[in-house]
Amino acid sequence: MAKTKVKPVKGTTTTWSKAIKRDWQLYLMVLIPLVLVFVFVYGAYPGLRMAFMDYKPAKGYAGSEWVGLETFKKIFQDSDFIRALRNSIVFNLLDLLVGFPMPIILALMLNELRFQKFKKVSQTILYMPHFLSWAIIGSIALTMFKPSSGLVNTLLMNAGVISEGIPFLNEKWHWAVTYLLIGVWQSMGWGTILYLAAITGISADLYEAAMIDGANRWKRMWYITLPGIKSTIVTLLIMNLGKVMGSNFERLKSFENSMVKDFQYQLAIYIYNKGLSNQKYSMATAVGLFQSLVGLALVLLTDRIAKRMGENGLL
Repeated sequence: MAKTKVKPVKGTTTTWSKAIKRDWQLYLMVLIPLVLVFVFVYGAYPGLRMAFMDYKPAKGYAGSEWVGLETFKKIFQDSDFIRALRNSIVFNLLDLLVGFPMPIILALMLNELRFQKFKKVSQTILYMPHFLSWAIIGSIALTMFKPSSGLVNTLLMNAGVISEGIPFLNEKWHWAVTYLLIGVWQSMGWGTILYLAAITGISADLYEAAMIDGANRWKRMWYITLPGIKSTIVTLLIMNLGKVMGSNFERLKSFENSMVKDFQYQLAIYIYNKGLSNQKYSMATAVGLFQSLVGLALVLLTDRIAKRMGENGLL
């Protein structure tokens, strides 16, 4: 039987010139963030050579001495770096353990709400903290959680729940719990939006079939909703694991207190105090490069594990 060639319909092929001419506004909108990424991210990559130099701003790259891995050796032998590294890993893992499930739980709860106005108001209230800077959140928290005159302690003492103020931000263990919970409160609304968007992609026919079979809400959430957003959960988990070595300077600085330095001293504070403040730019660059490489390794490792378990990864 002879094969017949299907000729393309005239005018259906789209060239680059035609696409750009037709949708030039969209390409312009995409071009702006791309330029910003190249300038502020990829444009900074040549500066990473500072990690392998005894960099002096007055001498520049050409005049500064190459020292190889000497800066890294000094860092790994520094007891302050070990303390900052330990605190960063512990608090980031706790952030992940406490904070990662919350957006999933909230998304499941909001998805089950049938009163749409209440659902929209709840979503707005939940994701608004994401747009507040840590400077604002920290100043409000320091005012509300004062041991003697803070709103929270005053209400608890007036209600007879406690006899004296709780040092929420003035004692390291109380500070650790408060710091973690405020972080969860600040970030959970934005994560909820991502999961709600993923839930909208689940076919309504599955829920209707489950209801016909007699499945209640809990079973529908467990057997339909959760499996339906599993790929989104895995993707966000991989991305969050890549941040285990990081630390947020603005967040830490907003909750700064001399009485909680044992826990507050993390890699972002170490880089600022030891590197930038003392003009040791090679040290600051080396620590930043170390964080990035470990984060990249964690992302690649977890991505490979996810693929071996049959899940979709990032790459």
